[in-house]
Amino acid sequence: MTTIEAQVPDYLARLAREVAAKENVSVDQIVALALASQVSAWHVRDDMATRAARGNMADFDRIMAGVPDVPPQPGDELPPGYVSPLPRR
Repeated sequence: MTTIEAQVPDYLARLAREVAAKENVSVDQIVALALASQVSAWHVRDDMATRAARGNMADFDRIMAGVPDVPPQPGDELPPGYVSPLPRR
């Protein structure tokens, strides 16, 4: 184990103590769990950016060309008035 000393705002330390008490665990466990969760989220973001950079629109278009042009199944329709936030290609 490694000990890390960190300055945190008073309100955040108070919230961490409250959660630790409620969950019946130590503040160290709450901080370690929160840190692990955030580091994991950063890794996922970086992994997604790396994978997106490998993407190829020509391959995407070729694959999508094989998808049948049929109406969505009941319940899968877009809501009335929906406008895509993505630019049209």
